[in-house]
Amino acid sequence: MSEAWLTIVGMGEDGVAGLGARSQAALDAADVIMAPPRHLAHVPDGPAERVEWPVPFADGIALLASLRGQRVVVLASGDPFWFGAGSVIARSFGREEWRALPGPSCFALAAAELGWALENTICLGLHAAPLERLRPVLSPGVHVITTLRDGDAVTRLCSYLSKHGFGESAVTILERLGAGDTKVTTGTAQDLKGQFAHPLVAAIDVAGDGPALTVVSGQRDDLFASDGQITKRPVRAITLSTLAPHPGEHLWDVGGGSGSIALEWLLAHPSNRATAFEMRSDRAARILSNAETLGVGHRLHVIEGAAPDALAEAKVPDAVFVGGGLSQVLLDAVTSLPARIVANAVTLEGEALLAHAQASHGGTLMRIELSQSAPLGAKRGWSRSYPVVQWSLVR
Repeated sequence: MSEAWLTIVGMGEDGVAGLGARSQAALDAADVIMAPPRHLAHVPDGPAERVEWPVPFADGIALLASLRGQRVVVLASGDPFWFGAGSVIARSFGREEWRALPGPSCFALAAAELGWALENTICLGLHAAPLERLRPVLSPGVHVITTLRDGDAVTRLCSYLSKHGFGESAVTILERLGAGDTKVTTGTAQDLKGQFAHPLVAAIDVAGDGPALTVVSGQRDDLFASDGQITKRPVRAITLSTLAPHPGEHLWDVGGGSGSIALEWLLAHPSNRATAFEMRSDRAARILSNAETLGVGHRLHVIEGAAPDALAEAKVPDAVFVGGGLSQVLLDAVTSLPARIVANAVTLEGEALLAHAQASHGGTLMRIELSQSAPLGAKRGWSRSYPVVQWSLVR
């Protein structure tokens, strides 16, 4: 990468003195050093021009591009490619234009301070994201290290944990990691108090009796706000199994209702995305609210409108679930897609449509019949739910 004009250097709170020889050499040779003010303050005076990275961050890309033809160093925190600026900068320029010299990440420094195995620790970047992103990983015994926006965010984090039943979690706040004067404060989420200053990270040893999300499909029904229009847990588990989500895939949930299918698809893997189609505005709003509560709202797009017309607005999916508004026109629209299809029906008319679809396109028909015990006089008997007919097609 000798022709690269841009060097991305990861620097810790110990400043230039903590950099390796290659990073220090890049700084010494630079015509321009571009960084946020906090990073520039660590750099001794020298001949290089200093350029502050602007706010908002995106405005800095064009400014950086204008510096082509000079030797430029961009300073970022720790490892710029772990919840940092590195990937944003890298995808804005050709691979031959830049090189990277990362430093230790704040996650590695925190794990070393606490003696935690980093490979068994969940690392999150919540400095520019809502605390709800924590929700899928909150389970007793889990270790989490997360960045936070500022010192005030510590109080919000502890309140969030307590609100969801995890107030007994041990929370360790580490300020100025790697600076030589690191401040470490530990307490339970429900009791932790103090004044904290950026930069900092929080390490959470999760404890408490709050409801943890499962790692397989079939979450509890009461995790989803609903007006009754919801695919119930046992059928949802079967449906997700049939949809067979793979990492990085995109789902259409047609007739979203409460959004439970799309949300469980998103919970299956952090790289998955989904689009939910719902014609009623109250339900569309509820789907978005459920997604935010479960920490997956940033990966869900809700389109308010009736299928199949509304389908034209969305990116072509890898899989489609039809849970509401089943019609021949809708089936014709989704069967034209190069996607896996799963459709559920509870009415005789819906069953007829799915039987016809199976005869025309192949695939599998399955009838799902469930019963639960219920009082029967002085004893108990089986109370049957409406059977669900499911058609699935794998191309």
